Amino acid sequence: MLKSSKGYFLLELLLSLSALLILSLFLLPLLTDLREQSRKLELESKARQLMYEELQTNLINNRTTSNSSSIQNGIKYLIIWYESESTGQKEVCVRVEKNSFLPEVEVCGLLE
Repeated sequence: MLKSSKGYFLLELLLSLSALLILSLFLLPLLTDLREQSRKLELESKARQLMYEELQTNLINNRTTSNSSSIQNGIKYLIIWYESESTGQKEVCVRVEKNSFLPEVEVCGLLE
């Protein structure tokens, strides 16, 4: 067997690079999926916070319900009010529309 103390053999380098390539082929899709899920959870959390703020200000101030939008951190949140004709309850929904960077998120709650 030949021993060389000058460095790595070409075969060793090719084997280590192929092992890294195989690992990256499995890990990169997982990492991108995790990133997308965390982004969606972050948007849902912020939308839920905006929904509760809107419900709370409506209950405290008893103001009229009108549709509006809010831009925070470069993301446009649409605040939409619905009124049920059968029960007479009002519902607020906060929506982020889907584009190339953001998933579609909608959170709704009833005004009691």
